Amino acid sequence: MLRPLVLAALMISATAGAQELRIAMKAAVDSADPHLTYTPNRNVGIHVFETLVDLDPQLRPIPGLAESWRPVDPLTWEFTLRENVRFHDGSPFTAEDAAFSIRRAQSITGARTYANAVRTIAEAEARDARRLILRMKAPTPLQPNFLAQIGMVSARASVDAAEGDFNGGRAGIGTGPYRWVRWTPGQDVVLERSATWRGTPEPWSRVTFRVISNDSARVAALLAGDVDAIDTVPAGLQPRIRESDRTQLVSTDSIFTHYLYMDSMSARIPNATGADGQPLPQNPLRDQRVRQAMTHAINRTALAERAMEGGASPAGQVSPPGFLGHDPSIPVPAYDPALSRRLLAEAGYPGGFALTIHCTNDRFAGDARVCQAIGQMLTMVGIRTSVDALPTSIYFRRGTSLTPTGEPEMSAHLSMYGSTTGIGTESITSLIRTINPGLGHGGWNRTRYSNAELDRLLTVAEEIFDAEERERAMQRALRFAVDQQALLPVFFVKMAWGIRRGLTMPARGDGFTMATAIRPAP
Repeated sequence: MLRPLVLAALMISATAGAQELRIAMKAAVDSADPHLTYTPNRNVGIHVFETLVDLDPQLRPIPGLAESWRPVDPLTWEFTLRENVRFHDGSPFTAEDAAFSIRRAQSITGARTYANAVRTIAEAEARDARRLILRMKAPTPLQPNFLAQIGMVSARASVDAAEGDFNGGRAGIGTGPYRWVRWTPGQDVVLERSATWRGTPEPWSRVTFRVISNDSARVAALLAGDVDAIDTVPAGLQPRIRESDRTQLVSTDSIFTHYLYMDSMSARIPNATGADGQPLPQNPLRDQRVRQAMTHAINRTALAERAMEGGASPAGQVSPPGFLGHDPSIPVPAYDPALSRRLLAEAGYPGGFALTIHCTNDRFAGDARVCQAIGQMLTMVGIRTSVDALPTSIYFRRGTSLTPTGEPEMSAHLSMYGSTTGIGTESITSLIRTINPGLGHGGWNRTRYSNAELDRLLTVAEEIFDAEERERAMQRALRFAVDQQALLPVFFVKMAWGIRRGLTMPARGDGFTMATAIRPAP
């Protein structure tokens, strides 16, 4: 028989253990700064740095730190903030903090900013402690949706803050239900329940996000009980989770589309070579017939069903079904190798050419396998393809690099992208809209694509307040982009999670794993 003190100690230990939540992520957080973009960073950071507007699991805007908002006129928005919101240091959250956060997001430079979300804000003004006024450069009907991307920080603690100040330093305080404790690069992030949270205390006193990049190891950790939830479960490993009496699978379609990006702007590119191994005198990707040949060389159904093991759906457009901008009349491009060869011959490349494509090898399950398969498909039609699969951190760094003669280092590359708002026109505004830092356009435009007609169509769409008319205008812009082969949508990525039995978690279209949504089952 157990002694009373021993029994009490065991009960305390069990209670403490039940309050800890352990989540394993495939991709590693690479910054604690809430105003630098990258999906894993935002997934973790939003627990700490809340936004004025939140998004539900289907990415529809709902009140966050702002309880309501309204357009005063076409160039003015008014947001009313919640009462009694405090930062983790106990100081009140006011409209001045909101205005500061927006201005800071506008001031961040580089390729990984939220400039696109605040591009048309001319001025952010605190009318009083609870009213924020945004004066716009142009009508921006979707501005509330865009603000779901901007984490709110303390104006006092974050003034002149560098990126490192957010990793548990002076700027690492938000208003969220969890406070930042520690980030160990490449290993984990630890959060603890906030004592200043205005709502019902979270059931988890501590949340640890562990990085386990290997898919099999991540699934094994869940099955062994070493973690409580895991993200990015590849289709081939999903049966192990379904069949275990200790775990369950949660899945949904996501905002993420996998693209093949091509430098169709440079006069010459470093990664297209002739039989002699030397760069071709002209960039073959400038010819639309070559881009058409490449799209018809890709067997999207085979990639989704085999390379992705059912973890994706073939794509012929930017927006997945159910998200803003999706056009059901746009077909998936036909797989037609014979047509690809004819198009290459018409473009002046009857013997094809050699091309190196770049991709990630650790961002999602199957990324390197997909890259190799696409390389083989292109090779079959005459574009002799070499594949350079890179760790995500290196891929992102090289993706913004230029050659000594000024061309992008990556001439053709594969990566998935999804606007955190779930809006298709926002994706292409980041990916292929003419680069204009002042307007927040082209923040991820690594191919430096530019097309005046696409820019015009996007401008028209984003200034329409009527929802149905705006949707039609979005579809026109998105159709134009894919008709030009400005980028090649390959497939829509499905998201799947594993959680231990006894827990519940709603699936989110943005792929986030939110501790705030994981609950003990009733």
